[in-house]
Amino acid sequence: MTSWLLLAAAIAAEIVGTLALRASDGFSRLVPSILVVVGYAVSFVLLAQLLKTMSVGVVYAIWSAVGIAVIAILGRLLFGDPLPPLAVAGIVVIIIGVGLIQLSGAGAH
Repeated sequence: MTSWLLLAAAIAAEIVGTLALRASDGFSRLVPSILVVVGYAVSFVLLAQLLKTMSVGVVYAIWSAVGIAVIAILGRLLFGDPLPPLAVAGIVVIIIGVGLIQLSGAGAH
């Protein structure tokens, strides 16, 4: 279970970094720019620890898929980014896929 909590933390850090990247205005704003670097650094450190006990394919699939889905939704809510119906359908497919990966137990070495 600890591995899944580390993965959730890595995803959260990546989400913070990505949202800050959008808010940094091309790295012209200091605080969001710092959050980008810290968010991605924390995320990669946690991912590196996870790869000691979980397979890279599963970790990366879940990390990237959940990040994509959450960023699409938060981008819409925070920045007014477009989120057309087909993109929403894709997010639903991503969530189903992540659920199937977790149910399969494929994450452990």
